[in-house]
Amino acid sequence: MGWLKKKKELRANEISETSGNADDLLLRALLGKTPITKEIALNIPSLNGCINYIANTVSMLPIKLYKAENGKVTEIKDDPRLRILNDDPGDTLDAVQFWRAMIIDYHLGKGGYAYIDKRGNRYYGLYYVREENISIQKNNDPIFKDYNIVVNGKTYYPFQFLKILRNTRDGMTGVSLINEVTKILSVSYNSLVFEDNLVSKGGNKKGFLKSQKKLTDEALTNLKDAFKKLYSNSEENVVVLNDGLDFKESSNSSVEMQLNENKATNSGEICKLFNVPESIIKGTATEKDYIYGFKLAVLPILRAIECALNRDFLLEKEKNTYYWAFDTKEVTKGDIKTRYEAYKIGIEAKFLQPDEVRYMEDLEPLGFDMIQLNLGDVFFNPKTREIYIPNTGETKNVDVKGGENNADRNKS
Repeated sequence: MGWLKKKKELRANEISETSGNADDLLLRALLGKTPITKEIALNIPSLNGCINYIANTVSMLPIKLYKAENGKVTEIKDDPRLRILNDDPGDTLDAVQFWRAMIIDYHLGKGGYAYIDKRGNRYYGLYYVREENISIQKNNDPIFKDYNIVVNGKTYYPFQFLKILRNTRDGMTGVSLINEVTKILSVSYNSLVFEDNLVSKGGNKKGFLKSQKKLTDEALTNLKDAFKKLYSNSEENVVVLNDGLDFKESSNSSVEMQLNENKATNSGEICKLFNVPESIIKGTATEKDYIYGFKLAVLPILRAIECALNRDFLLEKEKNTYYWAFDTKEVTKGDIKTRYEAYKIGIEAKFLQPDEVRYMEDLEPLGFDMIQLNLGDVFFNPKTREIYIPNTGETKNVDVKGGENNADRNKS
């Protein structure tokens, strides 16, 4: 064990003290005092809708464990890790809340991180850690990259965390949408702020007053109070301008700025960032839209989660034969007609049996073990070059002239 201890000490010495928040500090310096944060971004309706669609879809799909050995795939149903991933991670969050938090951090933070509670060869839980509490200590080698994860001053190894990273280039931290497309998010949020200001002021436009003569301090005070009440939108108010006073507008109205059109355009652009059809967010999506959104917006994230689980949530001895995978057929359960038509095709094509369909529907099996065959079918064995006709019970060799059958050959 001496060599292992020495290797760990050498690895620790190679890791430099590099904070994972350097990019955030630089971003704040570039953007000024009020940059777009995760909380601000979630105030944008289209962005929040896309996040909800992806997070809700991921959280409703069951994760299953499979074993592939000797060309045969077997589903493992009694592993305790299945309960951790699908029902109770062991944290204060349940599985739905856990995956939702991970998806939000995946898109809007440096990545989704969860501590793996593992003792010996047994897994006890997954504990979500807010990405704001994660810092990275990395080495300076561009080829043999290595790092530690620091939480509240305590150092952990990478294999102690489940990591789901977006557009990562180092395997340590991801690139958030906030850092990647700041402008469109800023424009969308500022449009909401502008609209809120208009509503709060009763739609009254900003402007300035022109006076042909100097006003007294008392007149200025009364005028300011009158305009303050006018913009408060709390009661009906009237401002009377005396002779010599003129109000000049200093900003355009909502119509002049085409605020509604800009909002619709910005909403569509944000949906493109997530590869989510805008019709899904509006509630007017067709079946094709849902399929398109699932394939482009959800499947890549499912694959990222599967890779992370296969890397960090399997024992080393399991990695050659075991693997995690989402059961994506749950997506079609909302459309009973489509689902049943798919089952019918599977049964008629003979690659599904009634009890297999009942299992998919969480129904008790009937115990029907027979395989249904069509008497009109002809079966060909490419190894023996023989064909079998169930309707007549004959077996013939295609290479024998005249189609001699086995019964005739046995007699001869």
